[in-house]
Amino acid sequence: MKKKGKVTGIGGVFFKTEDPKATKDWYKNKLGFNTDDWGCSFWWKDENGKKAMTQWSPFAKDTKHFEPSKKDFMFNYRVENLVELLEELKEQGVTVIDKIDEYDYGKFGWIVDLDGNKIELWEPKDEAF
Repeated sequence: MKKKGKVTGIGGVFFKTEDPKATKDWYKNKLGFNTDDWGCSFWWKDENGKKAMTQWSPFAKDTKHFEPSKKDFMFNYRVENLVELLEELKEQGVTVIDKIDEYDYGKFGWIVDLDGNKIELWEPKDEAF
């Protein structure tokens, strides 16, 4: 069976911290991260030379964004064909959070892996970059 959607890379690393601003400042001052309100965007090109981005973001310790996971982190994977991928995963018995958010920079969906980690799936819009 041919897969309809697939992961194409890491879209972001998100983690909880006691003080997101202090954490962003530390990474900016010590490691040279170009931080903003969301964290830091790392720009790169894929194997076809297309511009791409990976997001690094500290979240407040009390964020609800990672729920239902109880972990202090959440991975974001870049995907192709988000809707088809979520349908395929649901058919395979994967816990899919039935919601898709759409923004000018792409679509987002979520699943829960076998360890209870919430995983964010992001289908970026090429024209946003």
